[in-house]
Amino acid sequence: MPDDLASRFRLAALGPLRELGRGFRRVGLRAVLADTNRTGRRVEVPGEAATEGFTWDARDGATDRWWPQGITTSADAYGHDESSGTVDGRGVLLTSWYAHGRFARRLLGSRITVVADVDGPAPTYRHVLLVEPVKVGPVHLLRPVRVHAGGIVWYGDHLFVAGSGAGVRVFRLDDLTHVRNRVRSRGYRYVLPQASAYAAEQDADHPPLTYSFLSLDRGAETDSLVAGEYGTKDSPTHRLVRYPLDRDTQLLSCDEHGRSTAAELHDGQPRMQGATLVGDTWVLTASAGEGRPGDLWVGRPGHLHRHRGVLPTGPEDVAHWPQRRQVWSLTEWPGRRWVFGVDVDPWVTP
Repeated sequence: MPDDLASRFRLAALGPLRELGRGFRRVGLRAVLADTNRTGRRVEVPGEAATEGFTWDARDGATDRWWPQGITTSADAYGHDESSGTVDGRGVLLTSWYAHGRFARRLLGSRITVVADVDGPAPTYRHVLLVEPVKVGPVHLLRPVRVHAGGIVWYGDHLFVAGSGAGVRVFRLDDLTHVRNRVRSRGYRYVLPQASAYAAEQDADHPPLTYSFLSLDRGAETDSLVAGEYGTKDSPTHRLVRYPLDRDTQLLSCDEHGRSTAAELHDGQPRMQGATLVGDTWVLTASAGEGRPGDLWVGRPGHLHRHRGVLPTGPEDVAHWPQRRQVWSLTEWPGRRWVFGVDVDPWVTP
């Protein structure tokens, strides 16, 4: 049973959205993995805790239009045992970005990036626009999904995307779609249409929870969607919650009314940008402003240990990659953008 405070927070399932119309061809994830069009490069990532990593190509590393935020891996999607956690034997990363600036946000919304060759000397990748199918009269349109996308979780075929105060958006990677007329998709060859969503709810006597970032916990008998909220030192709350997942449907476990109730509620840390679990140990990333190294917090809520300044500047979301005995994160500042792993043994398990 959920504890008393946690049970006051819920995610309510909304109905499926409109299907894509004719003229759109679903191709799925493997088609995108076979059609990457940009190349990053492996680099030495600054920060004492950063073990390995790569950076984007010159355009993506420097652009002020798109800012990277969320991260999830094929280990989240397909399990943590040694024989799984890959796509056709390949470790794959997904990251999320939001369009920076009011005009760009309205025009472009948010996107994900499929990284196909994490271990190669030059990781290859492709950007995919997140869209919401709409119909105006007889015309099927693709409306950009305008969320901060501060965290993502890949669970089976589903992709959960943090939607801030609104809750969580849900996509199916089998729905990855090739668009022939790129005018309809803001120049993107591939789009991912939103399938459904969960609306944030809470009891009236509690402040709304902001779903700033997400991660997946497979460490217990029941898998959990972990969510947390960003807040400064002056913010009244910076909380962490866990929702149970259904392994059969690959969605949240809900009651007969379509509501999922939080099973745990904890206090986190100011300026935390991501949180995940390694066993029963929490791992949090926290930012300190542009140019200042980030912090790694490890332990249990209420008893977290701070590794000050061991991450590169601007750390964001974080995901556990158990086959590699690492957690992976990424940074957001233009000109200082890295995707990197942190070894679990020296930083988390002692």
